[in-house]
Amino acid sequence: MKKILAHFKKVDPILYSWTVKVGKLETIIKDKQENYFYRLCREIVCQQLSDRAGMAIFTRFEKLFPKGLKSKYLIKTSHEKLRATGMSHAKARYVRNLAEAIDKKVLDFNIFDSLSDEEIIKRLTSVKGIGPWTAEMFLMFTLGRENVFSHGDLGLRKALKKIYKFKKEPSKNKVGSIVQRWSPYKTYASRILWASLELQ
Repeated sequence: MKKILAHFKKVDPILYSWTVKVGKLETIIKDKQENYFYRLCREIVCQQLSDRAGMAIFTRFEKLFPKGLKSKYLIKTSHEKLRATGMSHAKARYVRNLAEAIDKKVLDFNIFDSLSDEEIIKRLTSVKGIGPWTAEMFLMFTLGRENVFSHGDLGLRKALKKIYKFKKEPSKNKVGSIVQRWSPYKTYASRILWASLELQ
């Protein structure tokens, strides 16, 4: 962690000053491959909902699978049962799309470790219902990739505006010029930005 902090101190004093305010940075840990499907389903079910509403629906969704949330079980579950958990028609189709993509080996988690961030995003977003933001969150929080930034994340954009004192929303090029300095630790920088929203 000292290496990462030293990097931020050297390349971006503003970000570093907020790193100090935020306090201890947690080490990014890669999840087990057996949890990838679960994590993607949770992202799909909870996207565009409050944490509370999303998790209430996801908890009901999980209960449909007493043997564990696996693609083979989801494929056999009717659309009506999925809808009965409270998820929309679209999300019920999206989780099925994901299960079918895994079943047909369109998505092969076994090779993800050998793929670049860009290639993983490309493969995930080929499944209808998974957009760039969901793919980027998967890279950050499930695969533990250290150099990811999501231009589409509202919280990150809000934090950038706050800590760099922009009067209005910065352009993507402006954001890009700032974010590029943080490489190869953009994910850690993103975590600092999210944490900064909780501070004065």
